[in-house]
Amino acid sequence: MTEYVICTESTADLPRHYTLDHNLIVIPLCYSFQDDVVHSEDESANLKEFYNRMRANELPKTMASNIDTIREKLRPALSAGKDVLFISFSSGLSCSYNNAVLAADMLKEEFPERNILVVDSLSASLGQGFLVDAAVRKKEQGMGLTELKQWVEDNKLHVCHMFTVDDLKYLKNGGRISRTTAILGTLINVKPVLCTDDEGHLIPLLNVRGRKKALATLVDKMAETVGDYQNDHVFISHCDSIEDAQTVGRLVTERFGIRDIMYGEIGTTIGAHSGPGTIALFYFGRSRK
Repeated sequence: MTEYVICTESTADLPRHYTLDHNLIVIPLCYSFQDDVVHSEDESANLKEFYNRMRANELPKTMASNIDTIREKLRPALSAGKDVLFISFSSGLSCSYNNAVLAADMLKEEFPERNILVVDSLSASLGQGFLVDAAVRKKEQGMGLTELKQWVEDNKLHVCHMFTVDDLKYLKNGGRISRTTAILGTLINVKPVLCTDDEGHLIPLLNVRGRKKALATLVDKMAETVGDYQNDHVFISHCDSIEDAQTVGRLVTERFGIRDIMYGEIGTTIGAHSGPGTIALFYFGRSRK
């Protein structure tokens, strides 16, 4: 069986130690603030500073993956005779998936004997990371490239994303809610709970009053959507709000007995649109909403 590697983007928000331990190829995305200086979303990104700039009302701009960067990142593995499984950021949120497909087509001309398979994860943040982790586990158990690609396609819509934001203005800035809704919601302390649908879009599920209730609702929605899936671990990501992430983790442990929880920081691409204080819970379930 030909050796292969798994590739994803920095939008998967997987910790650096994880990507190194499992020999993942990670494609960095970029962002900029008003000064137009472009920063690479890699492990050198200072997320505390990033979110503090957002709190000071600086608005970051995000960018899709770069085709040339993808080619540069994949070429060493292909040159070494390895195939590639690329699990990409949701096409419902970015053109990064299309760029990955274009880059793969170009590389196939350069390396016609290599297989480069690209999957649209229809996921984001540690939801994308959760799917990548599942693929890594299957690979390390000996699953081959073609079989694993099909497994990912068959299971990706069972990766559930439940999240809440702390400040409605970031959803307003991204055009996901109106200015009036943001103002009224802020006045009465509304906290939306959102999910990712089967097309990979972020959509609202319901509104609750208060942060504490919103965090508990993430776990309530897990109970509603998990179905017959027996999760032995979950992922929780956050935008500079580790204490609230750990609160959700404790609720998950109390409700489901799950103690294996990976916490991760939401990177700049996702965080730019959800804002500081975002908390997200990821798991396998029957349905996404």
